[in-house]
Amino acid sequence: MKTNDPHKSGRTESVDSKFVNPIFRCSGFTLLELLVVVVILSILAGYIGPRILGRPDEARQAKAEVQIGLLETALGLYRLDNSMYPTTEQGLAALASKPTTGKIPEKWRKGGYLVKGKVPKDPWGNPFIYKSPGVHGSYDLSSLGGDGRPGGEGVDADINNWELE
Repeated sequence: MKTNDPHKSGRTESVDSKFVNPIFRCSGFTLLELLVVVVILSILAGYIGPRILGRPDEARQAKAEVQIGLLETALGLYRLDNSMYPTTEQGLAALASKPTTGKIPEKWRKGGYLVKGKVPKDPWGNPFIYKSPGVHGSYDLSSLGGDGRPGGEGVDADINNWELE
């Protein structure tokens, strides 16, 4: 009588692959794949890390520029829905909650125009400055930089939407 049990047949090799669950046979990553990922991450960290970690002030300025770009996108969506930008009085808060003063938008989007539902502060913890109508366009949007005061140079320089590309 022939048996498929390797223990009863006297065979010393491990269980045939047909007895192994295919889910366990194919799962996981090989050592080579993991090493490749580690090498790629190390190269990226070595290249990008010093640029960001060694220059926190420049990273804050870059973040402020990105935030201004995102606020401009939200303002654009607000205008598409309502055919106008929020007034200076309504401010950027009109992107997070429906305005109750000035000209009330009829088609204000439920949930607002900002991903997290609140107006972010600039990277230095100060509010963005918003004026509509603006001196340089339909609206002016600025961060006052590291010192939180108009003007300044270097880290303290203002970041203005009309100066960004």
